[in-house]
Amino acid sequence: MANIGTMRDFIMLKWLWLSLLAVVLDQGSKLAIAASMQLYESIQIMPFFKLTYVHNTGAAFSFLSEAGGWQRWFFAGLALAISIVIAVWLTRLKRHETLLAVALALVLGGAIGNLIDRLAYGYVIDFLDVYYESWHWPAFNIADSAITLGVILMLAESFGLGHSKEPV
Repeated sequence: MANIGTMRDFIMLKWLWLSLLAVVLDQGSKLAIAASMQLYESIQIMPFFKLTYVHNTGAAFSFLSEAGGWQRWFFAGLALAISIVIAVWLTRLKRHETLLAVALALVLGGAIGNLIDRLAYGYVIDFLDVYYESWHWPAFNIADSAITLGVILMLAESFGLGHSKEPV
């Protein structure tokens, strides 16, 4: 019986390479931006997209960025707790729950990418700046993109996308 659980754990944990890829791309891009740009510097890439180097001490959309410092540890603890829950969740998925495994792996990679920033610097490095005329979406990064894609895939999966009959 223990072999079945161990095999199932391995099957679902095989998706951790996707989490690792998200972390590597996220951290590599942030290091490249920090090394090559000045804080608040912008580089025009397309008519609706710039690279703009900013520090985000808050959460999504700079939520609580002016809270005085306690939010660093709050968001770091939250990211760590979520990462643990997701890792356990991955081990409990069934073999046919591939889309959910991919979604969770992306969210896990994104959470870890931003957690690394919070622990190392006290803020998250953001640099992707999408806008239209004077309207700007809040700057974000690769980790945020992985989390967003993972959540979208989770929603799609909850509506039946990627469902197949469970093997008998």
